[in-house]
Amino acid sequence: MTFYFTGIRSFPKLWKSNPYLGLGPGHSSLSLFLKDCYGIKNQEKWFSLKTVSPQNTKAMNLLVAKARYVRKKDEGSSKQVSADSPHMFAAGAAKKRSQMNPPSKEHVLPPVKNIFQLPTKPLNSEEWDKLKEDFKEKANFENWIISQMIKCHSSVDVAKSVLAWVAAKNNGIVGYDLLVKYLYLCVFHKQTSEIIDVYEIMKARYKRLESGAYTLLIRGLIHTDRWREALLLLEDIKKVMIPSKKNYNDCIQGALFHQDVNVAWNLYQELLGHDIVPMLETLKAFFDFGKDMKGDQYSNKLQDILLYLRNNQLYPGESFAHSIKTWFESVPGEHWKGQFTTVQQSGQCLGCGKTVESIHLSSEEYEFLKEKIMRDVIDGGDQYKKTTPQELKRFQNFVKYHPPFDIVIDGLNVAKMFPKARESQVLLDVVSQLAKQNLQVLVLGRKHMLKQNSRWRKDDMEKVQKQASFFFADNISEDDPFLLYATLHSGDHCKFITKDLMRDHKACLPDAKTQRLFFKWQQGHQLAIVSRHPGSKVTFQHILIYDTVVQTTGDSWHIPYDDDVVERYSYEVPTKWLCLHRKT
Repeated sequence: MTFYFTGIRSFPKLWKSNPYLGLGPGHSSLSLFLKDCYGIKNQEKWFSLKTVSPQNTKAMNLLVAKARYVRKKDEGSSKQVSADSPHMFAAGAAKKRSQMNPPSKEHVLPPVKNIFQLPTKPLNSEEWDKLKEDFKEKANFENWIISQMIKCHSSVDVAKSVLAWVAAKNNGIVGYDLLVKYLYLCVFHKQTSEIIDVYEIMKARYKRLESGAYTLLIRGLIHTDRWREALLLLEDIKKVMIPSKKNYNDCIQGALFHQDVNVAWNLYQELLGHDIVPMLETLKAFFDFGKDMKGDQYSNKLQDILLYLRNNQLYPGESFAHSIKTWFESVPGEHWKGQFTTVQQSGQCLGCGKTVESIHLSSEEYEFLKEKIMRDVIDGGDQYKKTTPQELKRFQNFVKYHPPFDIVIDGLNVAKMFPKARESQVLLDVVSQLAKQNLQVLVLGRKHMLKQNSRWRKDDMEKVQKQASFFFADNISEDDPFLLYATLHSGDHCKFITKDLMRDHKACLPDAKTQRLFFKWQQGHQLAIVSRHPGSKVTFQHILIYDTVVQTTGDSWHIPYDDDVVERYSYEVPTKWLCLHRKT
């Protein structure tokens, strides 16, 4: 596929705005232009003990109290910062742990130095011929050199001299791949006139483009007076596929930039209709635009966006949070006041003093989730790849004829939490501390744990069995289905201990709503071990008792958001909050 390279204007002055194109440079394949860099964050985290069982409330509270002594020295240090120590899966916690255990430098290879210096000014045909001769080992020098320019964000005029050289050698013909890569640089540097010229060439020579070229042209046209032609390109994409979230984002941003809010909102609704999760910058654009809008109609649209964040457990970034705050405070006559704050372990907002929503499921939600997990994870999941129907039935009968448990422990998982310690001793320490609180404990183990060796001492295991109920599965069995089954059947008060985040089992659930309920239940029931002193105290991580989601009471909003300077992993939740309330 080729195009005649004619009519490209001379290199215009660079725009001074920041680079907008978010595509990964340096790839020769055109598919790079559609690669979605914005992953959906699956939220997973560790939690500590909190029970609602009346018969064991006192014992549970004693256990939690023993975990609190490590935090007392920090209390009262600042009214602007929560006195509670951050939980293990707070945003940035995993990053800090990785920095405490840096990888070994012994096998790290030194960085490869780039000995080739790209031209910084346009070259003529003779100069390009000489450079190509110097790199004659490159099978396709023209595509290779412009790919290097993309990596380094070279100026458009240098790239244009490559195209002029190629065109001179090929009777004015420039290959499609080369033209698209040149378009990439034009869009990156916001060279509007060049973008339009490439657009005209492509439109004249080809009735259909591949998706990468459509994406670049849409992004390049949205800030020009021909922005509506980007909408026509979006319609062309729809004829063969569902446009990407980036395509919709660009068109929405263009419509808002040109003050056509109806087109922008219709595109947003269309995007949601395809079950596509919008980019956060798309949602931010509506709030930025709303600062100049008056009336309840647009205000209701923005509150719908906030509820969308809530229902999908999405978190705005810091810049987005500032846009939300600015919009609320700009609404005439509403007297909203916002502040950035944190929430105490008790669930009380340090900004306004109100208590945010509880993490615990309602009885209806619990029964709904229990049924779904039983059907889709335990009965209908893939557990039989690691166990047998007979063993699962044996375990179900075991649970049926035992009283409800307060704590269910993945014995092998917990025993391996401290690699330098003897595994049977770790398990004994954990079970002993729980048993002292008069808690009914179930330990799920493997049959090999009963064999005497340096890691598993028989006398340790005998002590464990005197203090807890035990179920020993086959050595090849998967523990998680047993753990989930026992915990759910024991009731909403029952907690479980494992460092497994159970993402595979969460993925077995049929829809996003059920997966969010599972994660919410997990937050209120999964107990983490922070530290262990050999032969004595085990410190348990405190459990969050409040839900980290966007929430409102009508006269207030509490919005958790991502701190720009903290890297949050997919199984972590933000610790920063935007508190908004009406001034009376």
